[in-house]
Amino acid sequence: MALKSGSCVALNDGHKIPVIGFGTYAPEQYTKEQAEEATKVAIDDGYRHIDGAFIYGNEVQVGRAINAKIADGTVKREDIFYTGKLWLTNHAPERVRPALERSLKDLGLDYMDLFLIHTPVEFKPGDNPMPKDENGKLIFHNTDIRDTWKALEACKDAGLVRSIGVSNFNRKQLELILNAPGLKYKPACNQVECHIYLNQGKMLEFCKSKDIVLVGYSVLGSSRAEGWVNQNAPQMLEDPVLKEVAKQIGRTVAQVAMRYLLQRGIVIVAKSFTPERIRQNFQLFDFELSCEDMKKLDGLNKNLRYLSLHSWKESPKYPYHDEY
Repeated sequence: MALKSGSCVALNDGHKIPVIGFGTYAPEQYTKEQAEEATKVAIDDGYRHIDGAFIYGNEVQVGRAINAKIADGTVKREDIFYTGKLWLTNHAPERVRPALERSLKDLGLDYMDLFLIHTPVEFKPGDNPMPKDENGKLIFHNTDIRDTWKALEACKDAGLVRSIGVSNFNRKQLELILNAPGLKYKPACNQVECHIYLNQGKMLEFCKSKDIVLVGYSVLGSSRAEGWVNQNAPQMLEDPVLKEVAKQIGRTVAQVAMRYLLQRGIVIVAKSFTPERIRQNFQLFDFELSCEDMKKLDGLNKNLRYLSLHSWKESPKYPYHDEY
């Protein structure tokens, strides 16, 4: 497929997802209002896929930005593809629809285009998003993920969401849903950390074999937020091979890192709060990486995860014990 500005990938339920998403997660140094302004800039620059989540704490502002751009005639609602995510305290089936409805109310939208189970890990159900015991340890829970999935299927049938999927699932966890008795809808996608140091080759191959789209986040490495990210990990955008390829073709290292994923059929979520970078991150359609460059970048894979969720390892549903 020739990639162009409006390029989309077909999901297994017939809907289409734009190949570049704008990520709205904001590290603590940014205000919610900055997320609102950045989302407006992104829509003005051509982004039509907006990736959000309840836990980002800014769905009200992101929704305001989307609705402002609809109101001023820049886009129609059907032009926008909004992804939301079910937080870890809402896996109990009876909590799924209310969680989705709360996000829709915050966003000021009638439906989501895609709703994902944010991670297979589950916390104790309730309204505290990070429930901890008296020793400060997270309290995990163990709802059968297939029951959570059935509740998502019901939300799709009710018209609250067009497509449903998962995030941060390993192969075994995906297979659990795919092999569930009475499965009505397959996951449309699996959103995972994905970049040249963690190129997700095996997960991509598996997802393609099941007609599931792979969506990549942290595509430029990471914002290196303390507590979430391995601070000792190498800076991906400083990689000498990546810099050399970028220099040879007159592109930024970020553009090359993202184009590499697009050419492998991965949908990407790009995140920035700087107007110039937001624009540059979308300028990926007027150049192509050669087979030789793709091979060079393939060689950089280290299976390195920036997102360090070591405090979640005690969860019975922790996804990273297995290779992929």
